[in-house]
Amino acid sequence: MNVLATPDIDLREFLRPGDHIVIGQACGEPTTLIEALVAQGNDIGDLTAFVATSFSGIFSPETAGSFRLSSMGAIGALRSMTKAHCLDVIPCHVSQVGPMIEAGILGCDVAFVQVSEADADGNHSYGLISDYVQAAVGKARVVVAEVNDQVPFTQGLMLPASRIDYAVHTSRPPVEVPPARISDVDAAIARHAADYIGDGSVIQMGVGAVPDALLRLLADRRDLGVHSGMLGDGLVDLVEAGAVTNARKRIDQGVSITGALIGTRRLYDFAHDNPQIRMCPTSYTHDAAVLAQLERLVTINSAMEVDLTGQVNAEQSGAAYLGGTGGQVDFVRAGSRSPGGHAIIALPATAKGGTISRITTALSGPVTTARSDVDVIVTEFGAADLRGRSLAERARRLISVAHPDFREDLARDAHTIEQRGF
Repeated sequence: MNVLATPDIDLREFLRPGDHIVIGQACGEPTTLIEALVAQGNDIGDLTAFVATSFSGIFSPETAGSFRLSSMGAIGALRSMTKAHCLDVIPCHVSQVGPMIEAGILGCDVAFVQVSEADADGNHSYGLISDYVQAAVGKARVVVAEVNDQVPFTQGLMLPASRIDYAVHTSRPPVEVPPARISDVDAAIARHAADYIGDGSVIQMGVGAVPDALLRLLADRRDLGVHSGMLGDGLVDLVEAGAVTNARKRIDQGVSITGALIGTRRLYDFAHDNPQIRMCPTSYTHDAAVLAQLERLVTINSAMEVDLTGQVNAEQSGAAYLGGTGGQVDFVRAGSRSPGGHAIIALPATAKGGTISRITTALSGPVTTARSDVDVIVTEFGAADLRGRSLAERARRLISVAHPDFREDLARDAHTIEQRGF
């Protein structure tokens, strides 16, 4: 293992013109390495990089000249890149990223990862992100690790020091994502979603205002389980309240399973050397066979809009690419098929200050989740249970959770569906 000194990192020691780089995402971004790539990438030439999400703010239209960046969506700070047409969006599910790296479909000559300091056996934990990073490490010609002593040592996947080709030792706060501001609309959506979560439920959700609002309503539940692609600070509250015990799960009893910790220092300190949290790759967190073993699985995901038949768009609004496929389909299918479980798509009824209905006759963007997979749609006006319902009945139920200002027009548009039956 070669140790590179900061701030004098010379990426030409291991990067070649034309290399494909895979970078750890979200709060696991190796920020020192990314900053070096921004500064030196243009001099090396013809570099491309992939990162699934980003919250660091380092990637921007101003840095786009250093290398070409691709992602599975415009999540977090990457939204500015799509607005400037500086991001290549690859439509794929989270569960597909690791296999595509392993198969060489997503190129990975060099892996940039952030890890904790090593334990007594010389093993580094992947810290805050473990989703596709192991696949990248397994495929890469060169593994470059930013060893950050402020990253928690988490249970789960490990990176042996012997597998690291170049190490950069840093001491800087990892990327943080503070809890979102919760509006009255977010709180109302959360109240309707909470009705589907009972004692012993296993929950999956992302981060943001609605998930944060929902978690605040679950402190009185008992023996909740957690199996999620990502977790935020709200997990700490539920564990401390005694609501999350993972005691009733058929698998991974007593352990919250996740692939990403996206939050603040409070979450990171809680996760440090904590056997109650296990960091897993997407080959486990999103695997259909694993998810099929979870009873009472309730999944909560977001959307841009839903049409009157139940099709979900979570990616694009007209010409603006604002979201991504993510793990939505993986978890929607699992939640809707879980005994006693549900798959919830939660969204505000309107956008742009109430001028646009998010329950719409036709989608303005792609279909992220098919209507055949959809279970429950929740807005601040209620919940529309669509499973097993005809297209005409779906339209009626969705109109009932649309904003009242748009219901008359939607009902008029739904008349054709009611007449034809499809």
